[in-house]
Amino acid sequence: MTQATAAAPIAYTSGQKILHWAVVVLIAAQWLIFDSMGRPFHASMDAGAPVWSTIPVIHLGIGVAVLALALARLGLRARHGAPEAPDDEPELFRTASKWAHRAMYALLLLMPLSGLVAWFGLVGSVAEAHEIMMNLLLALIAAHVAAVLVHQFVWKTDLLQRMK
Repeated sequence: MTQATAAAPIAYTSGQKILHWAVVVLIAAQWLIFDSMGRPFHASMDAGAPVWSTIPVIHLGIGVAVLALALARLGLRARHGAPEAPDDEPELFRTASKWAHRAMYALLLLMPLSGLVAWFGLVGSVAEAHEIMMNLLLALIAAHVAAVLVHQFVWKTDLLQRMK
């Protein structure tokens, strides 16, 4: 007996939208305001223990919030699904989109975890990996935004409406 698959939703749920935009705001704040973890991390490495100040407290707090929200997003996605790519989207872009989303979710989980390991374990190589992952995430975000703009203004698929 085969189980019928439910049709993909045409838009994201309000919970998915809220979590998406909350992560956007937190990542932007982390990158624009609280990205100066280098000095506190090096001071901690020199001291042999975490050296606390406002920047590490906020940076770690945002990181943990991103981790929690990413897990919640994955839970909602598993429960409610995600809209299919527009019919007019070329197959190459459809495949690239799936892999880019997987990579973004992986980074949204791995970055906070690596940051916690680097900070509390004072592991320089993990801190370097954390920084590389941030650059990869920023590149994926730029590609994501560019893809949305192509959908909206070139292909005119109204993709943006699904996340408003």
